[in-house]
Amino acid sequence: MSVDVVTFGCRLNACESEVIRREATGAGLHDAVVVNTCAVTNEAVAQARQSIRRLKRERPDARIVVTGCAAQTQPGMFAAMAEVDRIIGNDDKLHGEAWRAARDAFAKPGAAAGDKIAVADIMAVRAMAPRPAGGAHAGLPRAFVQVQNGCDHRCTFCIIPFGRGNSRSLPVAAVVDEVRRQVAAGHAEIVLTGVDLTSFGADLPDTPTLGRLAKRILREVPELRRLRLSSIDSIEVDSDLLDVIANEARLMPHLHLSLQAGDDLVLKRMKRRHLRGDAIAFCAQVKRLRPDIVFGADLIAGFPTESEAMFSRSLDLVAECDLTLLHVFPYSARPGTPAARMPQVAGAVIRERAKRLREAGEAALRRRLAREVGAARSVLIESARIGRTEHFLPVRVEGHAPGSVVPLTIHHHDGLRLVA
Repeated sequence: MSVDVVTFGCRLNACESEVIRREATGAGLHDAVVVNTCAVTNEAVAQARQSIRRLKRERPDARIVVTGCAAQTQPGMFAAMAEVDRIIGNDDKLHGEAWRAARDAFAKPGAAAGDKIAVADIMAVRAMAPRPAGGAHAGLPRAFVQVQNGCDHRCTFCIIPFGRGNSRSLPVAAVVDEVRRQVAAGHAEIVLTGVDLTSFGADLPDTPTLGRLAKRILREVPELRRLRLSSIDSIEVDSDLLDVIANEARLMPHLHLSLQAGDDLVLKRMKRRHLRGDAIAFCAQVKRLRPDIVFGADLIAGFPTESEAMFSRSLDLVAECDLTLLHVFPYSARPGTPAARMPQVAGAVIRERAKRLREAGEAALRRRLAREVGAARSVLIESARIGRTEHFLPVRVEGHAPGSVVPLTIHHHDGLRLVA
């Protein structure tokens, strides 16, 4: 049987799962299930463990291999699971040698739990090699191009730098080549993605910025119809990127911001590099440059020491930054992080605050949807029934081929999505 990959977490994991499938299959691995884990919350780790147990019940003869961020940060925990046959590190998973070693290990029955672990030091990884996604995006409306990995910052709540390593970037020419290849394969929209996307280029010889990268892509791949960015850190946005936002229609008018909180003391305790005023000023500046821009944002509810007054400033940020598409995370203490040692907010309070943030986000989305009625939009068709506007707003559609970009007029909305 072929190698199956079960993916948890972010878009990077989804992109990397296709590399895993290709490398593991090429190494001669068979009848195996790879679980590509996420470590961002305790719930994500618990879901991976539950999935491993279920997979072993469903396929008792299959080899279970665990990789991803949780495997990198907690390999011993997975090695102690009887269902798991191998744990492979988060960078190792992208290399054929790791999968050939797994194939050889499986030929030797009776390995001890400690022998399952094949996890190298992620902090020793200093370069990012081009790895074409192959047929990863075949049949999908958009292609994700990973241009950066890892993170040099140490936010007190975040375990991801220890799962992903230090920041490293793909050379600009390699990014342009991959974008060109994906466009030639029929993708109208390309999404640039990374762990800390706006740090792109700092490790490369000529220190290109994300803005310079976007300009070069748009200049050298004129056939690209839509370029989109995944989550960005507003404090790292460079002048070239602001120029592209203001003047390049092919860069989609949608930015997802890593804000996390709206109170200055909480932001300092998080070890973020921006303050509340910085976030508000950035959004106002971008609104002046691109008045129709839509902002999404990550916000954490119930960070340690967060009082009701502190939380209210995060809640107010939804209106003050004109946020439309929220990703709300109830705070989850990750072992080994500084925030896990701070005074914790009660779980019931965290859940209640997360609920209020989501409700504020839902109300903001409804207001934006109402403003779209009557507008002419260019809609990327994702499936037989759903598309996305330039602003990443969902649209209910019928009768259009997935992957096509169609000019449509918005008739009304149902509170969750537009109807064209």
